[in-house]
Amino acid sequence: MATTQFEVQRFSITSSKSFGEIVKAIDAAISHPDVRVFLKDVEPAKSVAEIEALVHHAIGHSDFMEFIRFDLGAILRKDREEQAPRSLRLVIGNPLIMKQMVEHVPDTGSYAPVTILIDERTDGVHLSYDRMASFLASYGSADALKVAQELDAKVEALLVAATR
Repeated sequence: MATTQFEVQRFSITSSKSFGEIVKAIDAAISHPDVRVFLKDVEPAKSVAEIEALVHHAIGHSDFMEFIRFDLGAILRKDREEQAPRSLRLVIGNPLIMKQMVEHVPDTGSYAPVTILIDERTDGVHLSYDRMASFLASYGSADALKVAQELDAKVEALLVAATR
């Protein structure tokens, strides 16, 4: 049995744009395939080239696809109705980026695909992301860390663009 402790860096940006505008901008940048169909199509693939073709067909111009979303605000609204702040957790990623990291650090599978949190607060709409590089730094793999840093840059660029 082993327990590893590591520090996680959270990237956060606050916007004066509305929650709806932020979600719309992110939705426009990422693709929204039917994940069940995508996974069903991936299963019989016989080569990496076939997988790559399926992924490239499924991802948006940001290189990301949505796997699932959780409307956390829906639960809050059950108690506080329309006064409840909106909160949305998006799980997004790119299976090819995940593959590159998992090849070097299998534990990456615990962190990918990644989570983006979009939530309303009194000072604006917050977009938060826990940096993949901070999860992987303690594993000592320069190759995985390089891929994670590139992933972080893409996710953070997505969030910044959504706030403009």
